[in-house]
Formats: sequence, structure tokens, C-alpha cells
Amino acid sequence: MVTSVDNDILRALADPLRLRIVTLLAQEALCTTHLVEETGARQTNLSNHLKVLREAGVVETEPCGRWTYYRLRPEALSGTAGELARLSSLAEETAASGRTRPC
Repeated sequence: MVTSVDNDILRALADPLRLRIVTLLAQEALCTTHLVEETGARQTNLSNHLKVLREAGVVETEPCGRWTYYRLRPEALSGTAGELARLSSLAEETAASGRTRPC
């Protein structure tokens, strides 16, 4: 069953730029400047997306002098990965069975 926390995470990951940010953060901790360089997005746009990811619990911050680094929280995604795999399996079963609800 998908929980409200999973829903928040799935909503946060539904945006292509946020998914790109998460993909980059899966490789290393980065600051906003790095993310601007990697994505080509504007700093204000990135900050808004990072706020959504923080509020969903996907990323955490780590101050480092004048900069704030963002780090992926793997534990936040572990349950969601299981839900996505389950939904994928259900979709495959449905496609194979040809089930369609009549109009």
C-alpha cells in the first residue's frame, strides 16, 4: 500500500528537473552552484525544487562555510523503490491478462 509519505516522495520525483537533481545527488553531495552547472537551470528555480525535495524528505542539507550542500537520503527512497517495483509488476500482469473495465 502506498502511504502518504510515499505519495509525497513520488510527487516530488514526478518533475523531470527534480528527478535529474536526485540522480545527480545519488552520485555525490552538491551545492546549488554545482547543480546550476550540471542542469543549466536558474538558481532560483533550483532552490524552489530543492525546497520541495527537502520537504518530501528526499534530500538533507549540510552547511559548509558559505555554501549549503545537498545530500540524498537513501532511506527516504528505499520504501518508494519497493512500491514502484510492485506497481511495475502489477502493470505487467494487467497488460498480460488484457483486463479492461467495460465502459
